[in-house]
Amino acid sequence: MAADSLGFLGAVDRLPQQLASAHETAAIALDGAPLPSAGDIDHVAVLGMGGSGIAGDVLRAVGTSLPVPVIVLKQIRTPGFVGPNTLVFALSYSGSTEETLSMTASALDAGAPVVAVTAGGDLAQLVGDRGGVVIRCAGGLVMPRAALGALVAPLFVTLYHLGLFPEAHALLVEAQAQLKRRRDQCTPDVAAPANPARELARRLGRSLPLVYGGGALGAVAAYRWKCDINENAKAPAFCSAYPELAHNEICGWGQHGDVTRQILSLVSLRHGFEHGRLVERIDRTTELIEEAVLQVIDVEAAGEGRLAQLLDLMYLGDWVSCYLALDNDVDPGPIDAIAQLKGSLRG
Repeated sequence: MAADSLGFLGAVDRLPQQLASAHETAAIALDGAPLPSAGDIDHVAVLGMGGSGIAGDVLRAVGTSLPVPVIVLKQIRTPGFVGPNTLVFALSYSGSTEETLSMTASALDAGAPVVAVTAGGDLAQLVGDRGGVVIRCAGGLVMPRAALGALVAPLFVTLYHLGLFPEAHALLVEAQAQLKRRRDQCTPDVAAPANPARELARRLGRSLPLVYGGGALGAVAAYRWKCDINENAKAPAFCSAYPELAHNEICGWGQHGDVTRQILSLVSLRHGFEHGRLVERIDRTTELIEEAVLQVIDVEAAGEGRLAQLLDLMYLGDWVSCYLALDNDVDPGPIDAIAQLKGSLRG
């Protein structure tokens, strides 16, 4: 088994405490903060990339009761609608993400109220100097992708504080409880098959995961699984989401079945908030394509509430990807390819 040089599994293990701590820290940071009134907010824009930006995807998927739309921007420029009536969350754990800094500067120039969620760096200074709100994440986390709780909680707490998301506090509490339960099942001292993450990693083996999720929650969870396997296991993985995939991707199955059934494992992420028609679509689609893949692995979310079930699926993917890494003599922490790319762009 490969060495975990950065202590990445320890960071994954601490996610439940991280979410709880960030919940409390954000509430303290927002006390007396210069926030706009709820009536002045027409929409919410979350700016962020990679392991930081996915916190915005979580908010958009879970915050279905919000009276204003949530837009997640993962680009360099902000669109023209971002302005004084846009509540902007700028997310970068490191505080140095080029794209996020560019979008944040544009949002500030447009007069948008900005809340930065970061461990520090240039982002904290930029937003602080321009009169925005800075909610600091706990430092010392090995990678932004290990800071999901620290980045998600401030979004929910801010919208709760403004009165736009009354159930946010309860959702966070329910999610914290579920993450603890899942963590206790998946730690390295629990062997397969009692450890669901170890067992899933064993079943996937050297096959290539194709992760499907249903609706908004399933789409975010599937994307997180893909990114986890890419970054932690350093392996190819692919994702797609219902109902869209049933309008195009299903046509790609069968022609090369002799190849795909040797290398592709379909991981079907399921949760308790799937629309009834979506449930039927997922079941029928799986029947159509299951002969073209090596295996179909169903993964069921646990927990009470939309946030708990989404984070539960994402957290299970964190653990699975780490065991895939270690079982294949791969160090889950370092992401050398990204560092090399950034270095070449600076050159």
